[in-house]
Amino acid sequence: MKVCIQIPCFNEEAQLPQTLRALPRSLPGIDTIELLVVDDGSSDRTAEVARGLGAQVVSVPLHRGLANAFVAGIDACLARGADVIVNTDGDNQYCGEDVAKLVALIKEDNADLVIGARPIAEIESFSFAKKVLQRVGSWVVRVLSGTRVADATSGFRAMNREAALQVNVFSRYTYTLETIVQAAHHGMRVRSIPVRVNASVRKSRLARSNLHYLWRSGSDLLRIFVVYRPFRSFMVPALALFVSATAIALRFVYYLLIGDGGGGHVQSLILAAILYGLSGALMAVAFLGDLLAINRRMLEEVQLNSRRARFSADRRERHDG
Repeated sequence: MKVCIQIPCFNEEAQLPQTLRALPRSLPGIDTIELLVVDDGSSDRTAEVARGLGAQVVSVPLHRGLANAFVAGIDACLARGADVIVNTDGDNQYCGEDVAKLVALIKEDNADLVIGARPIAEIESFSFAKKVLQRVGSWVVRVLSGTRVADATSGFRAMNREAALQVNVFSRYTYTLETIVQAAHHGMRVRSIPVRVNASVRKSRLARSNLHYLWRSGSDLLRIFVVYRPFRSFMVPALALFVSATAIALRFVYYLLIGDGGGGHVQSLILAAILYGLSGALMAVAFLGDLLAINRRMLEEVQLNSRRARFSADRRERHDG
């Protein structure tokens, strides 16, 4: 069994040596462990440092963000024949020894995707607001995915080969939330396990502020919900508008029946007509979205078969070579 530990990096020259040295080079029942640094267009010596410490390097020519680097690493690990892929950060945030915990659950076939749950309440570098946002975000992901993931934004995770083959990240911001919802949507077993963290050495580059983090994560969650639950996303507000329009229309009819003439309430009738129109439009979008979701699932199946064939061929070539 081969394990690839991928580390997406952007200008991590200073912290990368400590990160790489903390990662295990052998684990019980694992034949090979390969370290893979994904250099996301760094302007410093990140790639050079990685090679000097024995890691393989995948270079992204331009800085395109964490989500893109994560996907590039997944593809590279699959091409190298990985049976288990572990993802960690280049800033040494996570305790490297805990890779063993993540891999063990995959190796024992108890999970397809394992998320390392940080002790959020104990992390001193996190402000109170950030701790609250982390917990709220994880709760929302649990609701959307039906999983019990304690720390949805954790980048410390492991997945088996089949789960990696089905990774599709559309966000340009981060991969953490989308991949959990996606995995659950595909019927994968998603587990959460406590992990340790190291003292923070710098501020997060992903979120410039709590407001920025809230905006980007919130918009990602909304988009994820629309992509994976399109019918519910549009039908629920459509029905709410329909009920509101009906209540307003009945109010007009009531005043008309009691002899008020209804003339003074014609604005209500106009508002009801507008709400009925909006409700009908949203219902149409709901059905169209559902049809598009069916088409997307069919395309994902075609893509999965294509990726299986391509990476199996790469695996055989590496083995024969």
